[in-house]
Parts: sequence; C-alpha cells; structure tokens
Amino acid sequence: MRCLLLIALSTHSFGHNFLSPLTTLHSAHSTLSHAFTRRPPYTTIQMEETLRKALAEKQSAVDSQGNAVRALKAAKAAKADVDAAIEALNGLKLEKASIEKQLQATVSGGGGDGSLNREAFRQTVNNTLERRLFYIPSFKIYRGVAGLYDYGPPGCAVKSNVLGFWRQHFVLEENMLEVDCPCVTPEVVLKASGHVDKFTDLMVKDEKTGTCYRADHLLKDFCNEKLQKDLSITAEKAAELKHVLAVLDDLSSEELGAKIKEYGITAPDTKNPLSDPYPFNLMFQTSIGPSGLSPGYMRPETAQGIFVNFKDLYYYNGNKLPFAAAQIGQAFRNEISPRQGLLRVREFTLAEIEHFVDPENKSHPKFSEVANLEFLMFPREEQMSGHSAKKIPLGEAVSRGIVNNETLGYFIGRVYLFLTRLGIDEDRLRFRQHLANEMAHYAADCWDAEIESSYGWIECVGIADRSAYDLRAHTDKSGVALVAQEKFSEPREVEKLVINPVKKELGLAFKGNQRMVVEALEAMNEKEALEMKATLESKGETEFLVCTLGKNVTITKSMVTISKEIKKEHQRVFTPSVIEPSFGIGRIIYCLYEHSFYTRPSKAGDEQLNVFRFPPLVAPIKCTVFPLVQNQQYEEVAKVISQSLTTAGISHKIDITGTSIGKRYARTDELGVPFAITVDSTSSVTIRERDSKDQIRVDVERAASVIKEVTDGRTTWADVWSTFPHQSSASADDE
Repeated sequence: MRCLLLIALSTHSFGHNFLSPLTTLHSAHSTLSHAFTRRPPYTTIQMEETLRKALAEKQSAVDSQGNAVRALKAAKAAKADVDAAIEALNGLKLEKASIEKQLQATVSGGGGDGSLNREAFRQTVNNTLERRLFYIPSFKIYRGVAGLYDYGPPGCAVKSNVLGFWRQHFVLEENMLEVDCPCVTPEVVLKASGHVDKFTDLMVKDEKTGTCYRADHLLKDFCNEKLQKDLSITAEKAAELKHVLAVLDDLSSEELGAKIKEYGITAPDTKNPLSDPYPFNLMFQTSIGPSGLSPGYMRPETAQGIFVNFKDLYYYNGNKLPFAAAQIGQAFRNEISPRQGLLRVREFTLAEIEHFVDPENKSHPKFSEVANLEFLMFPREEQMSGHSAKKIPLGEAVSRGIVNNETLGYFIGRVYLFLTRLGIDEDRLRFRQHLANEMAHYAADCWDAEIESSYGWIECVGIADRSAYDLRAHTDKSGVALVAQEKFSEPREVEKLVINPVKKELGLAFKGNQRMVVEALEAMNEKEALEMKATLESKGETEFLVCTLGKNVTITKSMVTISKEIKKEHQRVFTPSVIEPSFGIGRIIYCLYEHSFYTRPSKAGDEQLNVFRFPPLVAPIKCTVFPLVQNQQYEEVAKVISQSLTTAGISHKIDITGTSIGKRYARTDELGVPFAITVDSTSSVTIRERDSKDQIRVDVERAASVIKEVTDGRTTWADVWSTFPHQSSASADDE
C-alpha cells in the first residue's frame, strides 16, 4: 500500500446501536418484577403498521360520526335518533381507545403503560443498587461528574466474580496469552490505528448556552419518542422515522444537520436552537513527560496494546498460529453527553481478545463443541426485511454462510455460554449482525451480542473478524513487519512480482528525496505495479504519488523495472487475520442486575421485598451466617462456621445482631446472597436457599463443605435438597 488510508472504526463503539430496538409485547402484570422476568415474545414491524392504519381508519370513522351527531342536532332531529348517533360515536371512541392501547403496548414493550413500567422498573432497580452501594456517582459530595461512577463493596465483588469467570471461561479454557498494557498511549500508535483522525462523534451546541449534545442521540430520541408516544402519526411517517433510525450511523454531518432542522429539534433543556453538527474526538488527550513534546492519549480500547506486541507474543508462542492474546483493563472515552447510568460512561472496563489466525484457514478444532447451540440470531437480511430475531443452530448459521467462518462462529458460541452462565436470560439475548453501513471495509463479518434491558437492546459484546487490517496498519506506520510464517515441507515454485528501483537514476532525479521514492515504489501492491508497468511501456513515464512527500513525482521507464519471476520458496510469509471478541464489562453487569432483579411480597403481605437472584458464580456474598437468637453458644458456633467458610475461600457475612431472622433474610436477599446458614442449635444448623426459601438441616461440621460444593458448581441445590432432611421455614421465622 502506498498510503495508509485512515478509516472509521467499527467494532470498538459500545452503545452505538444503529437500529431502533425491536419492541416486545408484555401482558399486564400486577407487579413490576413480572413485567421483566417473564420471557416476552417478539412483535413485528408489520403488527405496528397494521395497528397504525387501523387507528387512522378508526379516527376517520370517529370524525365522520361526530359530524353526523352535529348535523342531527342542528336539524333538531328526534331525541332517539340523536341518542343512537351519540351511542354509536361513543362505541367508535372505545374501539379507538382499544387500538391505541394495543399500539402503545407494541411500540413501548409492555401493557398499555409499557413505557411507564420500564421506567418505574429501572428506577426501582437503580434505587436499590445505589442504596445497597453496588455503585454510586463518583465525587458525589461535590455533585458528581457525569459519566463517572464508583463501585461499592457488593459491586466490586460482582465485578471481580464476572472477571474471574471470564478468565476461567476464555483465558484458561483457550490457553490464551494474557497481557497488561499501559492506559497512556503515544499518539503515533493511535494515529496508525485511525483513532486520532476518525474516533469521533458528531456534536451540536446550544447556540445560547453552549451546552453540548451528541447529534445522533438527539435525532434518535426524537424518532423513538414520536414512534412510542405520538400514536396519531401515519404508517408512512412511522416507516420514515424507522428508516432514519436504521441509517443513523450512515448519515453525514450535513445530512444529520438537515434532519435536525427538518424535524425542528432543539436543545432538550432550554429549547434553544442548535448549531450545525461538527466532529468531536472522544479521546482524552494528555502529554507524556514534562516537556509536552510527546503527545499521548488515554486509550479508548485495550486492543492496540496487543497488536503492537504481536511480534513478541508470536515468538513466545513458539512462532505458531493460531493463538489468542487477552487483556482486561480500563478504557477512556470523553463522551459528549453521558446518560443511561452504567451503560454509557467515560471510564470503563473492557475485556478484549485478539485471536490471530491464518487468513487462508479459519476453521476451528473445537467448533463441534458449540455447533449444536441454538439461540436468537438476527442476520442482516432479517433486519432489512423487517423481521424479528429467531433461533438458529450455530452450526447451520456457519454452514449456510450467515456467519463468515468457524472461528468467528466458535467465539459467538462461547460468548453465548459465558453470558447465560452469568445469569443473562437466554430469551433476552440476541446476536445481531452488522449491516453494510456499520461495517468497516476491511471487516469480513461482525456480530454484536445484544441484551434486552429497560433501555431496549444494548450492545454488550462485539465479535468481529477484522481481517488483517490492524497488523498491517502498524506494520506500515512502524516499519516493523508484524507477520507470521508457514514453513513448507518441500520448496514451492511460485510466481512473484519483483519491483527493482534503479537507485542511480532515482538519485539523479530526486537527490535527497531518493530514499522516500524508493520505499514508495517497493511498497506498491501488485495491481498498482502492473498498472505502472503497462503505462511505462506505452508512454515511457507516469505520475506517481509519494505519500511521505505529499505530492506526485514523474517516474520514467529507466527508473524502475517491474517483472514477474518464478522463484522457489521455503516458507510463506503472511499477515494474520484477527477475530476479536470485545466485552463491555460494565454493560454486562448492569444488564445482569436487571435480569436478576425481582420483588416478592413479605410474609405479612404489606410490602414488596427486593431480591437479586444472582447465580452463586457471580453473587457478591455466597453465604450469610445468622444465630437465630442472641445466645453465647449459638454465636460461638456461628464463628466456627465462619472460620470454616473463610478457610474454604467462600465470601460470607456473619450477623449476630438481635434483628429478627426474617429481616436479616430480607436484607441479604436484597444483596443477592444465595444461601443463609441459621444457627438454632449447637449440633446442627439450617441452610436456606434464597429464591425457593427452602431449608435443609445439616450437621455443623458439614455446613461449610455443603456451601462450598454448591457454590463451586460441583453439585446443585436440587441434589442437596434430595440428600438432607428438610426444615420448615416457619420454624425459622422466615420473612
């Protein structure tokens, strides 16, 4: 390549969802929890269009009947006729209201008050999370800073458990090479990757106050609000708004600005007019060293640290492909207008994998282990035709070419297993393929693992086949060949393009610029070289762009020879392709909070108790230990059990306060603690399971080992329930 073309990045933009979320249809439920814990079927675009047309027709009928009533009254018709006409009008209004309710349910994903349910559910979850210190706004006593959050004790524990399982599930299972690279990155690295020039969002300003907003967010919010709340818009207008949402990422700054003006969108807070959109680079800039002469940035992703270390990692791996490198670390993006809590923040944790593979062989030896998995997939063809995601066997998706290759498919399957084992609802998890306007030109295929939350469908993991773009970009910029070799058992004869610059002639013509011209000639790809050869043979000279000089130079026939020769090769040298799963850890955790949350009535039935049904794998505390009453002997037994749990490596909490056992259960259920040991004698104890509230009786000496076996996944609660004597919850004063 003569020039490095810096292009828009596509797979490191968590939260840049380009399609309006598919809405879901819920039945009306008596509690907020049911609306989000049941598994809803998917609605279709056709259903919404049908309802909008029906509503328009019914509105027309209401208007006509209203005119008829007025005409009868003006003509002083008989009272019976007027009453009959009014009764017919009221009937039409009721039918219209029924259609409006159905349409509201379709576009907002709930019963008639679906949007309210979502918002109320979200508020309940977030209030619980903040009150129990899972997370809090950073610098809260100074009124906080948008897009920055602190994880409290239970939040840190959940995050640690998620990352621990990620390492087990990916790094250890796949024998990956884990690295830890600096957060501060020199400008030259991010210049080569394209971030300096292209890692931008379009921003608009309130023309009077100067407040900044993301332009695409304002347009997206306007379209979604019209679709969800303005039931009077026509099916044609709804289709137009959905088309805008579908192509949102493909709009230029001029097109985006034109739409904002066309729809009359103003600043949300002040209703003041907005400026035209202009690009804003999302990276935090800094300088390395006191002189300020070495510019740098806080990394917006962790991947580049792996790419620039490829040569050493390849050597460490015995010069063998395929292999994967992994990294967990902080990334930073100076979001224009952070919102949606933990879903869009300025500092966040990424866990990224770069799997390097021969571009001519993207099969995977372990693909058969995931081929039979069947889950919701949303190929681009289904999106374009207005259909919903549907369950497809992964092996079928690869064999039909829906997923580009086995290695990409293998990681899609592994991501599915990872998320569902964490506790993500499999029916609210889908894998959406990027549309053509979302894909970088170098990408072979890209899928997002999207999780449904109260905010809609949220991109939490990107799984992309990025081809060889990244390694080639750093090879071009650094001059260090980031390549792999395949040694042949027997030498092979291959036809090679040979470019021989005539340095004497070039030196006479270009003097001090000779070296840059020679390097540019040698860097030509085959197509460029053959075109130059043909032009030189027909015209004797040609114009040639030298990027490092920033201008065209004239190359004559005497300055370079270009030919094809048969050569023997003992090895093949190539740039590996990269399959990249990239995980937004904070987003996964937030969706896990919502999927795990539910409420249930207290024993007295006078209040709803909050519960997080975390699997033991991710629960911040695995077990609690409670003496039933304040009793010295019981407290001593509790301390012995606590020590046994500590020795077994089980996180737990001991509570010897005099609060009723029911209230203590409720407090720890709200933290998602899966098991509770209640000491009510000196020889045996009860173990309570959080969601069923079932209890068993176990000898004191065995209590810790039973908890250990269940939390480690070596046995299940069902097995334990069938093994040990049952205990009535009433005797333990359950809540």
